[in-house]
Amino acid sequence: MQQTHIQDLPSLIELRQAIHQNPELSGAETKTAELIKAQLQKYEPAFILSQVGGTGVVAAFESEAPEAGPTILFRSELDALPIVEDNPELKYKSGNNGMAHLCGHDGHMAILMGLASLLHTNKLKKGRVLLLFQPAEETGAGAWDMLQDVRLQQLQPDYVFALHNLPGRSLHQVVVREQVFASASTGMIVELLGHPSHAAEPENGLNPGEAMAEIILAFNKIISQKEQFEDLTLLTIIHARLGEVAFGTNPGFGTVMATLRSYQTQDLQKLKTLTAQQVKEIAQKYGLTYKISFVEEFPATVNDKEAVQLVRQAAANLELEVQEAVHPFRWSEDFGHFTAKYKGALFGLGSGSTQPQLHHSNYNFPDELIPTGATLFHQIVKEILHP
Repeated sequence: MQQTHIQDLPSLIELRQAIHQNPELSGAETKTAELIKAQLQKYEPAFILSQVGGTGVVAAFESEAPEAGPTILFRSELDALPIVEDNPELKYKSGNNGMAHLCGHDGHMAILMGLASLLHTNKLKKGRVLLLFQPAEETGAGAWDMLQDVRLQQLQPDYVFALHNLPGRSLHQVVVREQVFASASTGMIVELLGHPSHAAEPENGLNPGEAMAEIILAFNKIISQKEQFEDLTLLTIIHARLGEVAFGTNPGFGTVMATLRSYQTQDLQKLKTLTAQQVKEIAQKYGLTYKISFVEEFPATVNDKEAVQLVRQAAANLELEVQEAVHPFRWSEDFGHFTAKYKGALFGLGSGSTQPQLHHSNYNFPDELIPTGATLFHQIVKEILHP
């Protein structure tokens, strides 16, 4: 494996660990963004944009003639997860109760900062490179919000790239896939409203409990009929609530929540339609009013063939192992908003076969990946600008 030397790698590791120790949740990454801006200024970008789509940061590295070449965008995420960390041996474990970087976004930020270091010491001869630090990836809101910012729209990238570390894969292995790389998904909230009564007089109330049970069974039946979908489609009931804990009350409201997920965006839309129809019919059967809402919507991340080939070629030139993913990944990534608008690719970088899985309480990003990811990003720049 070949790597371009990153002169200040120790400071990047220190940055990653400082971010890990001070996690912030989706949409509230203010201090993280300030830390990123301060570090970026050391590398003298042409300009830095702040508060893009919320707390987002964009740094531009330009040649003397940026319009004479393509604009290439690389993205990392700013946000942590609302999960308690279980890494007692870490000297830099989370200092913010109930939140932690258990997906590796701290490492992704350090990788992008490593690219900034390489761009600082290896000046561009043409074109422009944008480093985008995005808020709220975990909720699916950040990419969309950044893309609505006029300042980013004016920069119009020709290519967009992002990586995600992959536990369970060999360290430094590059995982690519054309077309769908990560699934589409959304959270579905079904609210049912009847009216309460005394528990001693249930006949005087309208309890949505039976309707809730029927909705859950109907959802499970829909998802079991796999032949009606083009590709893998999943539905997971993640929460149900009936009234309050009060033994003297016959409850008058209930909530059912589910995660809908599919490889294909059209399958997700079909699943939304089918489940909504069942809710309507069951609510009407029991005389209930209802409300359906969808939250945390992620489109499928669809990779461009040319962009994936650029990743393959860059990895080959660095003598990195490349693995073709047979199937898309079941998890979702809001980078799909970027690849829906611009030519680009999301790819994986193996973080070790024994590494705890993403979102597990004992996950910790391996610092050995920082130079690998940064060098690979830089090689992609060279593949595009100096083929």
